Amino acid sequence: MDYCYRHPERETGVACSNCGRPICPDCMTPTSVGMRCPECSQERTQVRTISSVEAQPYLTYVLIGLNVLVYLGGTLSGASATGSGGIGANSLLADGSVSRGAVDAGDWWRVLTAGFLHAGFFHLLFNMFALYVLGTLLEPAIGRLRFGALYFVSLLAGSFGALLLEPTAPTVGASGAIFGLMGAAVVVMRNRGVNPMESGLGLWIGLNLLITFTIPGISIGGHIGGLLGGVLAALLIFEIADRVQVNRFIPLVGVALLGVLAVVGSIAISSS
Repeated sequence: MDYCYRHPERETGVACSNCGRPICPDCMTPTSVGMRCPECSQERTQVRTISSVEAQPYLTYVLIGLNVLVYLGGTLSGASATGSGGIGANSLLADGSVSRGAVDAGDWWRVLTAGFLHAGFFHLLFNMFALYVLGTLLEPAIGRLRFGALYFVSLLAGSFGALLLEPTAPTVGASGAIFGLMGAAVVVMRNRGVNPMESGLGLWIGLNLLITFTIPGISIGGHIGGLLGGVLAALLIFEIADRVQVNRFIPLVGVALLGVLAVVGSIAISSS
């Protein structure tokens, strides 16, 4: 537990969203970007608008574009736009989906490609809408490198979760990465003094978890695996790094190792 920098005898779990110094309730000033210490709350904050180059969520747009292009490639080659016939009826989905049998046969790269394939238009639409909302929220706030790390480790963790709970059926979709971003957003908000429940994010996650466990055909393992992967990666980047005070690139190495562990775990569970 940290101690307020102005009142050393008071323990606190909140830090200034600008300078990062720990602050107690008497020193907190609520702002639109989280809690600020007395000094930072009086400073004129440099605003990064959506029109600035750094604030543009270009990686989010690239990821959406890749998912859409892959989907269009499948439909133009004769696949059903609605996903009728299942994954096996679509050669692109069959060749890129993740399953224990395929990974055990040596196609370990499917743990990545499955996250860019979708079984029908509405599957793609729902995932890309969620990616747009979360990407435009997170990417400008944390930067492209960290956003990309969170996205891909969540995707890989989602594939591991899908393989862990589904021994036979193939799985596709960016849902694991989406759930990971939702979990990461909670960690980032809490790190910056914002209550996720007040933002509506907590309700959104709860609703999506309810859908996950009540509607047949949804990969429970993929969603839960992605969620846990995103939370763990975000904790490494934003919580543990702040407490240990290490170089900001070292947590990214830890996130990369999480991704490697997800791949290794996928291979191990598929060969068991």
